[in-house]
Amino acid sequence: MIVETAAATESAARTGDPILRLKAVDKFFGDFAAVDRVSLDIHEGEFFTIVGPSGSGKTTMVRMLVGMDKPTNGDILLRGERINDVPANRRPTCMVFQSLALFPHRTVGQNIEFPLKIRGVAPAERKARALELMAQLRLPDSYYGKGVLQCSGGERQRVALARALAFDPDILFFDEPLSALDYKLRKLLEKELKDIHRETGKTFVYITHSLEEAMVMSDRIGVMNKGRFVQIGTPNQIYANPVNRFVSEFMGEVNVVDVERGAAGSLVDRLTGAAYQSPAGDSEFREAALVVRPEDIRFLDHPDDAADNKLTGTIYNDYLLGSRVQYQVRVGSSQIFLVEKLREQQLDVARGATVTIAWDTRQSMLFATPSFTQSMVAR
Repeated sequence: MIVETAAATESAARTGDPILRLKAVDKFFGDFAAVDRVSLDIHEGEFFTIVGPSGSGKTTMVRMLVGMDKPTNGDILLRGERINDVPANRRPTCMVFQSLALFPHRTVGQNIEFPLKIRGVAPAERKARALELMAQLRLPDSYYGKGVLQCSGGERQRVALARALAFDPDILFFDEPLSALDYKLRKLLEKELKDIHRETGKTFVYITHSLEEAMVMSDRIGVMNKGRFVQIGTPNQIYANPVNRFVSEFMGEVNVVDVERGAAGSLVDRLTGAAYQSPAGDSEFREAALVVRPEDIRFLDHPDDAADNKLTGTIYNDYLLGSRVQYQVRVGSSQIFLVEKLREQQLDVARGATVTIAWDTRQSMLFATPSFTQSMVAR
């Protein structure tokens, strides 16, 4: 199947008008386009995550969406109304920052109640709502009068989210709020955020550089690079069917082999000269990247077992990753392939042992080198 590499792919069929729409939005700093003519629809109640490497434009994007910056060109529409010039404090949206921006001299309750206080809500009603939100976010009632600086990092995250929910916004924006937390707490809060999204029905727009956060929490993911969305889709769509080499490498570990066209439609490894069956058929290219995910490569019990592509190598190293085991298999003098298996499927072999690894054509992807062609062939 041949598709355009530059085209963003809309994933799921959705009905109704979007709650948030971007129409050819860009943001220039001098001659530099931090965001480059982006069009995007985000739907009511969706958990939409924007991912990308540093400098991809994702933070500039969210600053425009919340009203901290104005787009240079294009329109941002909230429920069909143009909001380019509406300041952040007059939009029905709220932002949870990486720094959290809590009031350090106030208690947990006072932090949560702040948006209600500035709206003139009566003290008793404010406290009732704060306690309700604390219960929802698993903060004990006794924390109501606790100084926010006495709270742990995870507790402060919950306070910041409770304060954001107290605004009762149409959309909640998150700018990498979990990046400073330790791994175990981050994993816990990923699940809690997804639960809270489901319970509240709010629209969440989440910014992160973490593949894992995006995969765990999102309904859809937008992958940004150089100011544009390269691909938009569900986590499974983007992981299983990336539109180009950049997305395949960004969304998880991959084995990448630089190849060129060989005889009878085969692929030839440009490093070792090994031949592979091509998933590309008769597509036109001279050079390309053959991509195979580690979990799609298998060990053969016998070298003569059937497989579309087979290589013989040695176990160079192995890594226990909790429920999974990852092996480095050295082929030849310098080529390393990653092979990943469930822990109960781990090999009973020593490092240095000779093994045969294999994959079938349908388990690989081929991305033509852009300098030769912009087409892409996927499984």
